Amino acid sequence: MTNASARPVPFLTRLLRGALVFDGAMGTALYERGVLYTSCFDELCVSRPELVRGVHEAHLHAGAEVLGTNSFGANHQRLKLHGFDAQVRAINHAAVRIAREVAGDRAYVAGSVGPTGLLLKTLGDSDRAAIEDAFREQCAALAEAGVDLISLETFRQPEEIRLALSAARAVVGDLPVIASVSFDAFGTMADGLGPEEMTDRLVAWGAAAVGVNCADGPAGVYEMATRMLGRGSPEVPVIAQPNAGLPQRVEGRFAYMATPEYFQLYARRLFKAGVKAVGGCCGTTAEHVKKIAAAARMVGGSGGDAGGGMRDGADDAPVSVAFIEPTKLRDKGALGMQLTQANEHFVVSVEVNPPPGLSLERALDGAKLLRDGGVDVINVADGPRASARMGNLALCMRIREQLGMSTLLHVTTRDRNLLGLLGHLLAAHELDVRNLVVITGDPPKMGDLPDATPVYDLDSIGLLRLISGLNRGADPGGKPLGAATSFLCATGVEPAAQDYARELGRLRAKVSAGAELIMTQPVYDEALLNRLLADIAPLGVPVLVGLLPLASHRNAEFLHNEVPGMRVPDAIRERMRQAGQGEAGRAEGVRIAREMLESVKDRVAGAYIMPPFGRYDLALDVIRGVVR
Repeated sequence: MTNASARPVPFLTRLLRGALVFDGAMGTALYERGVLYTSCFDELCVSRPELVRGVHEAHLHAGAEVLGTNSFGANHQRLKLHGFDAQVRAINHAAVRIAREVAGDRAYVAGSVGPTGLLLKTLGDSDRAAIEDAFREQCAALAEAGVDLISLETFRQPEEIRLALSAARAVVGDLPVIASVSFDAFGTMADGLGPEEMTDRLVAWGAAAVGVNCADGPAGVYEMATRMLGRGSPEVPVIAQPNAGLPQRVEGRFAYMATPEYFQLYARRLFKAGVKAVGGCCGTTAEHVKKIAAAARMVGGSGGDAGGGMRDGADDAPVSVAFIEPTKLRDKGALGMQLTQANEHFVVSVEVNPPPGLSLERALDGAKLLRDGGVDVINVADGPRASARMGNLALCMRIREQLGMSTLLHVTTRDRNLLGLLGHLLAAHELDVRNLVVITGDPPKMGDLPDATPVYDLDSIGLLRLISGLNRGADPGGKPLGAATSFLCATGVEPAAQDYARELGRLRAKVSAGAELIMTQPVYDEALLNRLLADIAPLGVPVLVGLLPLASHRNAEFLHNEVPGMRVPDAIRERMRQAGQGEAGRAEGVRIAREMLESVKDRVAGAYIMPPFGRYDLALDVIRGVVR
């Protein structure tokens, strides 16, 4: 819910945060609404504005944060083909007005400018001057009507986009101009330039951001966009807007075959690679945009330093209800008390996963072994690595009932929509399972049922905000609950994250959203852990250091090379190689974990141990004589 006093975030500021969602195709949507492809789509802003408005509304509802005006071909040269060349200003003004009415303060409006359709190498100087004049006229009209940025799209000829950039920069003042080009199947522009060289030229010509759109599906655009990364000084942000594959004729109509789910997969890859914004071009629908938005939430959109709304504070604004004072950490059960007495009690938590089948016997036996060995709390994961297992709430209940132990229930946003998450949380609270680890969750493609559908209505930051509201007595819609929950919320952090600055930014956003405990991913490099502890000390939040005793040299190599966010230094992997296999290897893995624990035990509130392959005895070996 938007805070009326919130300040608009400048577009480039928001773009640099990353995980920004552009809209999908306008022309495809109008075609699907019965408009012939031979029509002048831009003129519909004047003659049939309700059609254009409907497309914008569908994209906004799907999660688009940038709406492109229906003005791609609204320059003098293209409008002349349809006899509308005298209406350049009127059509562009109408396009902006419709988009702005839909966007409100929920999305940016990008003034869409496409090429003229003329082949520049066949034209003389006077014709080129006329083309630049056409771009200048259109960009001036869009700026005058109140767009947030100018978006030059689908240019194939470097000389033409140079003219467009020159024209735009001359008339739009301080508005950012983004320049997006299309490459052929060989990865080149019309004159043979590749993405690296083209990016350098666009930056030199004054583009505030660069991009690749149209021409190809997600896989091809991914290759081109990632090759555009890292250019310019400072590095220029990159935007990607693929087609939904290549069009095919189906029963007399053009159809695009790339599914929304396929788009989500590549959107996540693009965001992870460093592309700041993703949208759709030809063939993409509101369903594609919805999946892009889901991918953005997975990697950090809709909140925090990575992502975030159009207005500062918009996503953090409280709903207008009389909130109940939340329960203090020290009053949130045994774990809350232990965390506030870190100088007196070192908290030890060990992960015990629910089974893939029906029997809880082995998991309960493991938890009992750990309890008797001095472990304080059992972590119960929620389908780790997207594996199909019994719901973890059942195991948490049995551990509390039969062993009298505290538990930490992992809650992912992967499998439940907003309604399902709310119901799950309220049920857990009623069953007195109130310590939570809030995570986004691994996508189903990683697991043993890859065709399962991911949900991701929220990311971990959004879920923390939801729980923060519950802890103050209101549901996500602002409706009073009549009482407040008392959840204790933990969150994760990767000390070895490839984009460490982004990881810190998201962690700060998580703490701001309500996280009260930080749990690190397993760490094998003391320098990385020391860096993290120093950087997060100002947050004043207790930390559990993550430890995963290595089981073998092969295990160490797998973690280092194939698990995101994990880094096992060469020296540690060499120690595991020399230790050999079997018990000797496991013993060396325990020694390494003990050394890490010994080095930081006086600077953290506790340890979070993940025993390999269900070897709970190894977790006890790690703490024995060090903290217990």
